[in-house]
Amino acid sequence: MAKRDYYEVLGVSKSASDDELKKAYRKLAMKYHPDRNAGDTQAEERFKEVKEAYETLSDPQKRGAYDRFGHAGVDPSMGGGPGGMGGMGGFSDAFGDIFGEIFGAGRRGGGGGGPQVYRGSDLKYNMEITLEQAAAGFDTEIRVPSWDDCDTCHGSGAKPGTKPVTCRTCGGAGAVRMQQGFFSVQQTCPTCHGSGKEIADPCPSCHGEGRIRRNKTLQVKIPAGIDDGMRIRSASNGEPGVNGGPPGDLYVEIHIKTHKIFQRDGDDLHCELTIPFTTAALGGDLQVPTLGGKAEITIPEGTQSGKTFRLRGKGIRGVRGSYPGDLYCHVAVETPVRLNEEQKAILRQFEASLKDGGERHSPQSKSWTDRVKEFFS
Repeated sequence: MAKRDYYEVLGVSKSASDDELKKAYRKLAMKYHPDRNAGDTQAEERFKEVKEAYETLSDPQKRGAYDRFGHAGVDPSMGGGPGGMGGMGGFSDAFGDIFGEIFGAGRRGGGGGGPQVYRGSDLKYNMEITLEQAAAGFDTEIRVPSWDDCDTCHGSGAKPGTKPVTCRTCGGAGAVRMQQGFFSVQQTCPTCHGSGKEIADPCPSCHGEGRIRRNKTLQVKIPAGIDDGMRIRSASNGEPGVNGGPPGDLYVEIHIKTHKIFQRDGDDLHCELTIPFTTAALGGDLQVPTLGGKAEITIPEGTQSGKTFRLRGKGIRGVRGSYPGDLYCHVAVETPVRLNEEQKAILRQFEASLKDGGERHSPQSKSWTDRVKEFFS
């Protein structure tokens, strides 16, 4: 099935601002989140579709490519994404080469001579954190793959004692031209792959790459109030560029673990407050948990299931928020179970006393009974 338009998926116009995109994403992500739609495969697929659309449109480079070329401009299998996770070649390179020949804006470095220069690909690092960590923020270290110059050949790719030679196919240009009708199409040289050099005797340590893969440790600051799906950009820590091109960036994508008590909705928090039916009937003071400790709320007499108590400022202060959100406690009245005969007798006596008092003790039941009678009459 063909993919839907990303703007249509989020329900926004093509001129939507970053804030409008973010609001639309949050609303739909909360609606279709798998935690809220357990076992609903359609909701899960919709959630993935919304997430994919937002990840594309929230990135200025990807959004620009999508606006110009549609899904093909950001499809990794077609080289989508300018210098991004789609890598090189394919759709973007083909258009870059054709238009570069026509308008003189090719991908070569140094004003049109020498091998082609490419920006390195971006990398993504998935980080899973707790709700408490997201609310407070913290500093951490991550290990990511990196490339360093080979210690044996010092980056040349050639065996010690030998040197790379100029490519015979492209003459060191890193690209070849092919005539296609009225167009002169420039393509990466198939022999040297854009480097402009051939290595007759490769380095045994790096096999001619000129570099070896190592892991490096980076310091990452997670800002307080960060939300699920947000990304932190670490400039120039992606894949290195080709032929001296600039490196890509590293994006740390945040995933917040499911919390045992709280559910997050933007800067607000929600929790279920289970109380015994005696407290619901008689009222009383209860302690409730918050991310900052404990808080006390007063339960009025006659509180019903579904009643919501709002604790101002007990939510999360978002990354760009000036004030913290609120905590909403949703009351669930618990019915006692496994009663002994004495307790059952007491409850029957209590029930009889309620009936003697008439409808003033159970106004909702009376209203429900009246509606049922009216329905069947």
